[in-house]
Amino acid sequence: MTFLYDRSDFLNTNNETALGTMPVGKLLFQLAVPTIAAQVINALYNMVDRIYIGRLPGGEGPLAIAGLGIAFPIIMIISAFASMIGMGGSPRVSIKMGQQDHDGAEKILGNAVTALIALAVPLTLFFYLAKEPLLSMFGATDNILPYANDYLGIYLLGSIFVMFSLGLNSFITCQGFARTSMLTVLIGALLNIVLDPIFIFIMGLGVKGSALATVISQGVSAAWVLRFLTGKKTDLKIRRKNLRLEAKVLLPVIALGIAPFIMQSTESLVQITLNSGMKRYGGASADSLVSVTTIAISAMQFLSMPALGLAQGAQPIISFNYGSRNMDRVKKAFRLLFVITVAYTLGIWALSMAVPQIYIYLFSSGEAARQLSVLGRPMIRIFMGGFLFIGAQYACQNTFMALGRAKISLVMALLRKIILLIPLALFLPLFFGTTGIFAAEPIADILASAVTTGVFYFMSKKLLVYAPDDSEQGNPAEEEMKA
Repeated sequence: MTFLYDRSDFLNTNNETALGTMPVGKLLFQLAVPTIAAQVINALYNMVDRIYIGRLPGGEGPLAIAGLGIAFPIIMIISAFASMIGMGGSPRVSIKMGQQDHDGAEKILGNAVTALIALAVPLTLFFYLAKEPLLSMFGATDNILPYANDYLGIYLLGSIFVMFSLGLNSFITCQGFARTSMLTVLIGALLNIVLDPIFIFIMGLGVKGSALATVISQGVSAAWVLRFLTGKKTDLKIRRKNLRLEAKVLLPVIALGIAPFIMQSTESLVQITLNSGMKRYGGASADSLVSVTTIAISAMQFLSMPALGLAQGAQPIISFNYGSRNMDRVKKAFRLLFVITVAYTLGIWALSMAVPQIYIYLFSSGEAARQLSVLGRPMIRIFMGGFLFIGAQYACQNTFMALGRAKISLVMALLRKIILLIPLALFLPLFFGTTGIFAAEPIADILASAVTTGVFYFMSKKLLVYAPDDSEQGNPAEEEMKA
């Protein structure tokens, strides 16, 4: 028998992996803490950029933050393609590992590497050639456009680094090497924190320096991932024989990865919709409203990272035990995931209602922060109003993914952003102006969380009593979804 977790802390005396034997609470803690740290640290790439940029002298800070906010949808689209491959492939790898199919797992990894390269090249060329008209379309005013264009022009040159560091890191996590996965983003984030002030302030490069620091940092992270996945410590290796694309290998990865792709790419559509709405309805305050919108979205994305990291930490446990037909452990892992994520989002919601201005002062300082706070405090409180409910959505949505249920996961991903939030953000300002744009977020969060939780509750009666075999035939959960 081949053991995929070839480390002493992941083996017991019966030669069974810890994913199938260690107490679920302890195992979730061991996997989730590094994964949460990795998610939070990964978010620091953009957070640190905005924190430093917001403190540019001469009153440039708010406009520079707005410029990064306008450029961010394109960055999110690139990241979404990386997540489609990484988060679509890693649950399938975990299931293969649970079925003791080592060769099948490595073939998925090899195809993922080639797919990421094949996606990075055309994405870089397209966005580089079309960046200025896209940025204007996305809500950049004449004052904001130069900052957005400067940042994006340099960032796009490092797209391949972003694709590798984000897309392949999931294949480290799903093997149980959560600490190594955390180091991938820790190394890059710390380097970014060091390089940002050097390039932005000491060398006087402004937003260009911020982008250059990010590209260098992502390049180092990508090199770290590739070195690990071709080295001696990994259980699954990148092998030349597996780099040739095979439809039967890649298409299931894409099918499962469509849900996280939709979740991330629709984040960019949401920001485009909100920013363009502020430009249209904001009047003389449009620049400041785009800055507040960028701050609010940045805060929500950053504060979501621990919940998403917990869900990703639970994914190997759920996927592995689902593949090995241990449904009791699947249920225990889900229940624990659900309780913790709901408790976390409730706590963040309470903080946001009490002191919403804390987010504004995080990204700016001095008189600029005071002026933004007067405008943004009530708007951020509205924007974060539904955050207490989305913990339930994260838990159910990611469990669907961990169980390999691409169809239902995709539907739930579409619901919150495409079906609810974007139409609301287009409709409500017709009656309530910019306040209606901010209010679209909590309304969509509450409705989507209620639907996702309800669907999971009713489907779980069949979904969590079934464990797959290699053929995946006669799956009652799939039949339920078709119905």
